[in-house]
Amino acid sequence: MSLPRARARLSLRRPWRLAAEGSALLIAVVVAFPLYWMVLSAFKPAGEIESTEPRPWTLAPSLDSFRRVFGQQDFGRYFVNSLVVAGSVVIVSALIAFLAATAVTRFRFRFRTTLLIMFLVAQMVPVEALTIPLFFQMRDFGLLNTLGSLILPHIAFSLPFAIWMLRGFVKAVPEALEEAAYIDGASRARFLWQILFPLVLPGLVATSVFSFISAWNDFLFAKSFIISDTSQSTLPMALLVFFKPDEPDWGGVMAASTVMTIPVLVFFVLVQRRLVSGLGGAVKD
Repeated sequence: MSLPRARARLSLRRPWRLAAEGSALLIAVVVAFPLYWMVLSAFKPAGEIESTEPRPWTLAPSLDSFRRVFGQQDFGRYFVNSLVVAGSVVIVSALIAFLAATAVTRFRFRFRTTLLIMFLVAQMVPVEALTIPLFFQMRDFGLLNTLGSLILPHIAFSLPFAIWMLRGFVKAVPEALEEAAYIDGASRARFLWQILFPLVLPGLVATSVFSFISAWNDFLFAKSFIISDTSQSTLPMALLVFFKPDEPDWGGVMAASTVMTIPVLVFFVLVQRRLVSGLGGAVKD
């Protein structure tokens, strides 16, 4: 191809590329603006928050809202409870999903296809439609007002997506590698944990992020299943303290929401590399 023709094609592509980049930048600004406004409101003094002329900046940042948040008597307990729930959901669902994905990928058994379809159907059922049946089930199990009533439902709801996503990673591992491991004397358990598990780890990280966010930000189950024992409440329930009937404390709400967002950001930073490779592997499959 001649140089003038190549330059002509490049000049034709450039407007489309600029338009795509501009659209992506606009979408990023729209998505990030609520987060910016949340953090800004957390640092605004009460007078600016209640002003009838809100401004997207503040010249007098204040930590009063954060002092009210950390001044709550049980805020530390709520934070630990959220960590316990989210951490348990991530670990347990990752292990079960890994074993289940390996089973439905490597083994042939009756109703295997039906089981996979059921995983997809389970994702289509709204959580709100199952809250009341789950409430009675937790009551029959004696788990109301315990963290177990939050952990078990989140594990159940995170498993279908995790199993379906991990199938691609397990399937991408050549069966010849498994046969070579058996020839070298490796047992099935050793191949599973020392060879297969590290290879599908990026996929586990990707699914764990979604499980963590879902469990960390849960309000519906926490409000429905933790009825009387406030010592078992999680961070989303702490927001209710600032919603007063006559005058909501929006500064406290925004400060508490900002504090809730920090662990999610830290989790993302810790797993971002494996998350990118995990999502890339899911797309390739």
